Amino acid sequence: MSHASASSASLEAWHARYIAESAARAGAAVIRDRVDKAHTVETKGTNDFVTEADKAAQDAIVQVLRRSFPNDTILAEEQDDAVGSIADVSGRRWIIDPIDGTTNFMHGIPPYAVSIALQQDDAIVAAVVFNVPHDRLYAAVKGGGATCNGEPLAVNNADTLPEAVIATGFPYQRVAHTEVFLDVLGALLPKARGIRRHGAASIDLVRVAEGAYGAYYETGLKPWDVAAGALIVREAGGRVTTVGGSGGLHPLFDAQTVATNGRLHETMQDALAPLQHIHA
Repeated sequence: MSHASASSASLEAWHARYIAESAARAGAAVIRDRVDKAHTVETKGTNDFVTEADKAAQDAIVQVLRRSFPNDTILAEEQDDAVGSIADVSGRRWIIDPIDGTTNFMHGIPPYAVSIALQQDDAIVAAVVFNVPHDRLYAAVKGGGATCNGEPLAVNNADTLPEAVIATGFPYQRVAHTEVFLDVLGALLPKARGIRRHGAASIDLVRVAEGAYGAYYETGLKPWDVAAGALIVREAGGRVTTVGGSGGLHPLFDAQTVATNGRLHETMQDALAPLQHIHA
């Protein structure tokens, strides 16, 4: 790629980030308008819910993106063909979760977030995560660093588990591997400074990026749960892979995510080895 085309691609990604920020704010406005109100709730599966707020927020987000990028494709949680999505695309695709943490939102428990990422061919090139209750907007461009409300982000420098707070998510939809998860959690509990579970993967990821957590792990996630947060972690100096160490788009589409400050990555991979065969 020539220097000119590289610069052009970078400018396109920065522009995409700017529009994504506007889209996230549009979605957040819809969500805030529905806080503390009765919701129409549909069940998509075991402990998997969608409210009218999810759908309305997604419509608002897509409307903003479509105005600027009418030819881009979209992969969003609340669309009919979202299940079974493939990793590889040719061209540009927006990956959207209108409310990451729907159960939290339904019960008035922060955090919950809008998550928007732009995939260009085989890479995520722009990302936004908007923590709606706390009004914190995280954003990144590939090769351009990551910010929160305009301030640069950096992962922490914890070298060992006793120095680190770790975040995770529980397998609340499928219970076939519960014992393995509990074994791994039980082994980590006495080693880490603390374990947290907030119920919104995008928030857990950006908290790795800003240095609050040293690591985060979970299986069974969807691309829209991980896409934006993964780029933000990487641009803040962290690392995101599967348990086995595959990077790129694998943590998004292989339903297995390990995010760390980089220093703790091999330690976390070793601790999570029993989960390596679990993708649900």
